[in-house]
This record gives sequence, structure tokens and C-alpha cells, in this order.
Amino acid sequence: MTAADAITSFHDPAVRDLAWLLFSPDLLSASRAGAPLACPAATEKERETTLVWLTALDRDPAALHAQVHKPSLTRLGFYAEALLEHFLTHGPHARLIAANIPLRTAERTLGEVDFLLENVRGERLHWELAVKFYLHIGEGDGAATLAHYVGPNLQDRFDLKHARLLNHQLGLSAHDEFASLGFEGPWRAELFVKGRLFYRDDSLGSGLSRNLALNPPPELAVDHLRGWWKTASEWQDSKADGVFASLPRLGWMAERTLSAQEGEALAAQTAVLSERVATLTSPIMVARYERYEGGERDACATGDVWREHSRGFIVPDEWPERAADFAG
Repeated sequence: MTAADAITSFHDPAVRDLAWLLFSPDLLSASRAGAPLACPAATEKERETTLVWLTALDRDPAALHAQVHKPSLTRLGFYAEALLEHFLTHGPHARLIAANIPLRTAERTLGEVDFLLENVRGERLHWELAVKFYLHIGEGDGAATLAHYVGPNLQDRFDLKHARLLNHQLGLSAHDEFASLGFEGPWRAELFVKGRLFYRDDSLGSGLSRNLALNPPPELAVDHLRGWWKTASEWQDSKADGVFASLPRLGWMAERTLSAQEGEALAAQTAVLSERVATLTSPIMVARYERYEGGERDACATGDVWREHSRGFIVPDEWPERAADFAG
């Protein structure tokens, strides 16, 4: 079973998002990330038992829903943390010791440790979770750096996030003040960084990008998830008869499969999306769908289903110039 199969086999959206968090490729390379990477299912046996546990959760996801479907969880990062906390609390392997532990001194707050856990091998781990979606800026004619990957709203950049994780977040559990809270180490600090990187592409998700850097940053995993991005004008000119749906922020993680009935509404959604794009003021993530003949994997579906063909961002026409300035 591939990583994609391990994710798309689940029907409940929250369970699928949790499977995505556990099994999707890391954004960072294990050899060049600058710190160890978290492995929520490090062995084949752990992988198999985790999939069995997820299958049972998919049949009865009420407990998961109670933890992650809260009015306060409006940000993607908080939603991802709630998913991972549920796994560490109720899953088959690790034992959660604590989550979201603030570290303060008399003068100020130094930061917050995401997760402390003990795995089945007795290792005491400190995980820092980040789920990020960056757009690549550049023409692919030279060596890219993490600074060429910017957040859609131009408030975040991969190199800055990576540096903060390495130089600040991972070191919190090693502070003398942290041991005084009752969490005496040593803790093995690990990065848990998932997400998708988007490249300027005039083929709407063919899997190749005309601006994909020929020399990608060495910190990136070779198999990181990819998508495309286009300006509003480029998308309007090239969408042809494709069917698209905009994705809410909490729907940015796992791919979704639509039933035949839901798929019937895609044409209308695409028309509404076209109207929205005509006056676009901020980037939006969209998915392009294609009809798929339902098989064993879609046994609960009746008739055809619609699967994602690709994901991308549509950005305002003036966005690339501002993004290039932000990338430095």
C-alpha cells in the first residue's frame, strides 16, 4: 500500500486528515532538515497497526469529532494539533505526556512546546508540528533556497519558519526552566513538518511545472507534495471546461473524493468561482476534479465518484510582483 492509498481509503474527512498527517510525505529531507524528523509509524508493524486503528476510527469517528470539531479550532494549525493529540492520546503506540506546554520566565514567555511523548521503544520525544503551504517564487534558472517559498498571504516564508523551528522551538525542552516544570529530560527534539509546495504552472496540474527550480533547496524532501499556482487571468484563460471547487482552510490537508451527487454541483461551483476570481483580492486554494469509475476503494459510493486531479492556488494578478519582493 502506498502513502496515497493509506490516506484515500478512509471516508470520514477528519480521519482522512489524520491519516494524511501521519502518512503524507515530509516536506523536509531526513538527511538535510537540520534536526531529526518525527516518525509516527516508524516500523512496518507500527504502520499496519496504525492503519487498523484508523479503520476502526473511520467506522466510528465520534470521539475524534468531539476533539477536533470545536468552534475555537478555526486555524489550520490548531486543527492539525488537535488531530495529532487525539492520535497520541488514543492511538496504538505512543503515550502522550503533555501537549502545548508554555515555557515562561519571570520576565516573558519563551515559547510553547507542542508535544511530549514516549514511544513504544521508551524514547522520550519532543515533537514540533508545522503544517505549511508555500508557493515557489522564481524562474527556475538557478539554485533555489527556502526563501523562494512564500505563504499565500505573504506573512510567512519557509526559510524563516525553518530557522525558528531549529533555533528556537526545538530548544525549548532543553531549557533549565523547562525541567523545573516537572518535565525533566533529556528529550529528543524532532521536526514534524507536513504540507504542500506550489509551483507556477501553465498546465493546470500536469505534475510538471515550467518554473520548478532545476536545483531545489537541499533541505526539501524529493517526494514532497506538489501543486500549481496561477494568476487570476492565467486561470481564467486556461481553465477550459475543467471543474473546480474552492477549498476552505480546514480542507487544505487531505484530498477529498466527492460522491456522484456532490459532483453534479461542480459545474455550478466552477461558475461561482469564476465570478469570484474576476475580482480576486487574496489567494484561494482550489481543487480540480475529474470523474472516476467507482471501484472497490469506493465501495460505499453509488455510481461514479469525483476525485481530485490536482490542487492549486489562484492569486491576484499583482501578487507575483509583491511575492518576489517578499521573497527577497
